[in-house]
Amino acid sequence: MKIALIAHDKKKADMIAFVTAYQPILEQHELYATGTTGLRIQEATGLNVHRFQSGPYGGDQEIGAMIARNEMDMVIFLRDPLTAQPHEPDVSALIRLCDVYSVPLATNMGTAEILIKGLERGDFAWRNIVRGRKGEADE
Repeated sequence: MKIALIAHDKKKADMIAFVTAYQPILEQHELYATGTTGLRIQEATGLNVHRFQSGPYGGDQEIGAMIARNEMDMVIFLRDPLTAQPHEPDVSALIRLCDVYSVPLATNMGTAEILIKGLERGDFAWRNIVRGRKGEADE
């Protein structure tokens, strides 16, 4: 599975703790992240993470493009709901794309843990079927 890991500045430490706790599960999958979050994950865990631009510089949109091409299977986006984000329209667009393409999305630690446990059990095998139908709507 391809998993995007995104965290607002005040949630980066939470993301590091989350990835560290679930490293044995996450290391079995392809990881993608926005710039600084990805760097911090790599430094803390040694995991291989494909890094995009930082969120405000287009990283959210790069992940959104993968979602739109049906190339992303899960998004864990630890958002800071108490701080205004200058790139909020990009964040909203990313969340909308997850809804449009039925990509599982966690925006807080509680939901992220549920998704990771489901991933461990194999609950997301249906994503392989969805990915196999990519482009059918265009035909």
